[in-house]
Amino acid sequence: MSESETEAAIGPLDVRRVMAALPHRYPFLLIDRVEELVPHKRIVAIKAVTINEPFFQGHFPGRPIMPGVLLVEAMAQASGVLAVESLDLAGSGKLVYFMAIDNAKFRRPVEPGVLLRIEVNLVQDRGTVCKFAGKVLIDGKVAAETSFTAMIADPPSD
Repeated sequence: MSESETEAAIGPLDVRRVMAALPHRYPFLLIDRVEELVPHKRIVAIKAVTINEPFFQGHFPGRPIMPGVLLVEAMAQASGVLAVESLDLAGSGKLVYFMAIDNAKFRRPVEPGVLLRIEVNLVQDRGTVCKFAGKVLIDGKVAAETSFTAMIADPPSD
């Protein structure tokens, strides 16, 4: 990390700041805190996975595994915090929507009791449309990774 990036880094951000950036709430908020955020570049977020997660009741009874789609969603939520904080959109009502998910790979099962490190890099910024590359790590080992495209937009009108 260069000296200028170190100076520009934001963090840590607690769950209240995460909730100010995202519309997600329990049971779908998948970011507990942000360790580091470099605006317009990258974010490192944390999710503590506990047996109390509601999806473990059915995925799978007797062998709880966090669904892979939720790992992708955790990366998306981290990118949403990155976008909102980078563009100073907290409280604006703007939402970050998936447009594409590419090359998703799941390397190891995620079980209760682990701490997920979610790393997302901004790959391309075209104003309201951005491309990201993300990975979820457990103890430094990749559990999941993907590239995805998202757009920043107003929420649907009633």
